[in-house]
Amino acid sequence: MSAGLGSVPPEQTYLDIGAGNRVFDSLYSPELPPSSQGGCDNEWSAEIQERAESAPDEIEPFLLTRLLEEAGIEATGVQPAACPLGLDPTVFLPGREGNSFSVGNAVLLRAERLARRGGPHTLVIAIARPTGENDELLPIGIAGKGYDGDLTSDTTRTNGYVLSTDIAPTILEFFGLSVPSQMTGQAIRSEGSVDPAAIETRGARMAVVSPRRGPVIGFSLLAWVLAAALVALLSRGALARPAVRLLGLSVIYLPVMLLVGAALEPAQYPEMLVVMIGAPLLGAITLAALRDYRALAVATGVTVCAYALDAILGSPLSALSLLGPNPLLGVRFYGIGNELESLLAVIIVGGIGAGLAGFAPRLSAGRCAAVFLLVGLFFAGIFASGKFGADVGAAMDFPAGVACAAVVVTHGRRRWVVLVVLIPLIVVALLALADLVTGANSHFTRSVLDAGGLHSLGDTAQRRLEQTARSFVRPILAIMLPVVAILAILAWLRRATLARWVRDYPAMRAALIGAVVATITATLANDSGALMLEIGAAYLLVFVGWAWAEAGRKPRAA
Repeated sequence: MSAGLGSVPPEQTYLDIGAGNRVFDSLYSPELPPSSQGGCDNEWSAEIQERAESAPDEIEPFLLTRLLEEAGIEATGVQPAACPLGLDPTVFLPGREGNSFSVGNAVLLRAERLARRGGPHTLVIAIARPTGENDELLPIGIAGKGYDGDLTSDTTRTNGYVLSTDIAPTILEFFGLSVPSQMTGQAIRSEGSVDPAAIETRGARMAVVSPRRGPVIGFSLLAWVLAAALVALLSRGALARPAVRLLGLSVIYLPVMLLVGAALEPAQYPEMLVVMIGAPLLGAITLAALRDYRALAVATGVTVCAYALDAILGSPLSALSLLGPNPLLGVRFYGIGNELESLLAVIIVGGIGAGLAGFAPRLSAGRCAAVFLLVGLFFAGIFASGKFGADVGAAMDFPAGVACAAVVVTHGRRRWVVLVVLIPLIVVALLALADLVTGANSHFTRSVLDAGGLHSLGDTAQRRLEQTARSFVRPILAIMLPVVAILAILAWLRRATLARWVRDYPAMRAALIGAVVATITATLANDSGALMLEIGAAYLLVFVGWAWAEAGRKPRAA
């Protein structure tokens, strides 16, 4: 069980359980107040309530306790006016006979005895006591009717993995009570048979995703950049363009090699070698087979299709890749995360432009616009759908990018300009319909469709913008923001030069502008705005560098 978003103190885990919802500790204005003498009183409870109001989400502490009391269910081991679930609970005992609910401490042997004598109308939920020292997963077990396999929930869709926020909905559904919209967790269920070895293997891989991201991805990128610079320097610029092309394809193929790493699950240094050598090797093979923009189009197509297929299959590799949703952090567990969304938004729009420039340079403006829209919306449907990619942001930035590209390639014709506004709205509406029909029960469904009116929708939008703004002051992200700002200023000042590089490729020019719009939209539509901006800018550099390398080369004959 994930005890929290990152490392949280034990008290926060229990508060999250009682609320059925959670946010990062950094999003609360005051820090968690200490309970008095290891216990809780009304003053502490009031401070917790006030602290929850500062969070950019609907956090209602003690919600589980209140709902049980309102339903007439007797709760023991709970301090209703103060602590949400007792002082230091390790066992939760919902019992339908007598409508009772109790919380207490127990060693594993006692929890096992409680499970044996509980009978068919009792549920025993046991969790290991959180330490608050790290973000390691906690063992959890449930004994009761229907629980005879690996635990999972619709929140994670991962065998053997649930969240602290899933406990409250599990208890409420056991008593036949409805789960309120304030609770983002989903009821825990079991699937298949218990497989401890598989759970341990998955947990071990999840544990290395976060610490490996920097070394594997960072050192690979650094090695490629230094190698390209060295080649350009030693050749006195003669090989600068081929070096930039290979560097660009290596960056495009990077996410694909991270999927390979997730499939092999090697140690850190072997995985670094797989990525560091594998991506340039794929790039070199691509360049040997194809020239000009066709090579770039094929590379982007391979990367996008690889992640689309993995999302359709249930994210068996994406969830364990170093650029995946990082389930251990406790935010997203399948589909694509913000990092992938930001780079896919750029390479989908840019890749369409590269494909048109390389394979169909003489295609009419109207047909180019149709290709942008059809291909872009197809992938938006996969990556934004709660059934597959589960990334609502993709329903906004992907369509915005391709719609803008369609407008630019048709020279701003009125009927295409309308698409910039209509297409994203239509995609969001279709996404909502798809989630309802398929029962995907995604975050989008719960936070938007079940919001309960325009006022709640406004609150949701306001919270998202607040989280976006806060992302720009996080120290680890703020370091690169000046670099992005300088690059943006340079691009604006040299916009005439950039336009000249793609003068003979109108589809590529449209794609670059559309990719910029997609990146800006992703920055505003996500709670990790600064991260989205930085990754989007990095991948925009790839396409700008390729445009420089191809400048002066005439399009192939139709």
